[in-house]
Order: sequence, then C-alpha cells, then structure tokens
Amino acid sequence: MTTSRGSRRGRTASPAVSFPPVARRDARVLLLGTMPGVASLAAREYYAHPRNAFWGILAARTGVPASAPYARRCAGLRRARIALWDVARACRRAGSLDADIDPASVIPNDIAGLLARCPGIRAILFNGGPAERLFRLHVAPRLGPRGAAIPTARLPSTSPAHASRTAADKRRAWLAHLDAALFGAPDCDRMTVR
Repeated sequence: MTTSRGSRRGRTASPAVSFPPVARRDARVLLLGTMPGVASLAAREYYAHPRNAFWGILAARTGVPASAPYARRCAGLRRARIALWDVARACRRAGSLDADIDPASVIPNDIAGLLARCPGIRAILFNGGPAERLFRLHVAPRLGPRGAAIPTARLPSTSPAHASRTAADKRRAWLAHLDAALFGAPDCDRMTVR
C-alpha cells in the first residue's frame, strides 16, 4: 500500500477522485488546485469548506456572491472566462491537507487536453505551492509547445490551513493576477505574489 505523510501520523491514505473541469471554450485563465478536500468531495463541489476563501475572492471578478448556489458560482466563473480544475484526477491522501497527498499516487488530469479545448487560456494560476509542484512533476513534462509557453504563477492557498497570510493579502494577490490574466497582457512568471 502506498503511504503518505498523513499515514505516518497514524492515518491511512485513502483514494480521492476529482471532479470535471469548470470551463468553457473561451476561457482566458486556468485556476488549478491539487485535489478537492474531504468537505468538497462530500459536497461534490469545488472549495466547499466554509472557511476556504476561494469563492469569496472570486466573487469580486464573477459578481456572484460566495453564498450563492454552487451552480450559479460555477456559471459566474464561466461567464468571467475563468476555468477551474485540479492537477490530480486521482491520488491517495490521508485527510484534506495537500501536504498529505502521496505524490507517487497522483494520476494527473488531462490538462493538455483542456488547453487544446480552450485555446484562449493565456495564464495558469496555482492555488498554492502543492498545486504548482504536482503540476511541474506530473503535467508540465506532458505539455506540448503551446502549453509549455503559457505563463504560470503560484498564488497563496485559499485554504484555511494556509494561515501565514492574511485574508486581505490573499485577496490582493489573487485579484492582481486574475486582472493581469483576464484584462492585460500577462507575463505571470514576472509577477510577484505579495
């Protein structure tokens, strides 16, 4: 059996399977997480944990409140030309923490295929360092020239477990990168997370 960091703390790593992407063909930015947490998997909704800041931050660009029904929030992302998915289609993880994902167990989503279906994507933004690391390990080597040329940036995790940044700091970093990707000529590799 594959073990994870979490299983060394006495918990068993269990299989987790992600959801389909939230995207439409004219998307301009792709937001990538790692794998939905326990609350999200149970609810069958991205970022379902009530203390996760994701939907509150994105409301500033979608115009849809974080308290709106899930289908309406997803429709708001699509309307704003924001695609959402996870790096991992499946993995083993003990609990909800990204740090507990067993990297060797990751089966990546077909992100190259999504980029082909959404040719207007001009930036990939990672929801935290683990999403970026899994992308570099499992996805980047499989991307063709177009996918490899898309600028990327790691943003502070919206998870409540990532408490080293204030909510205001997270919001500022996310909105700056979203605005550059949606409205400017992004060079996300040169943008700094503040």
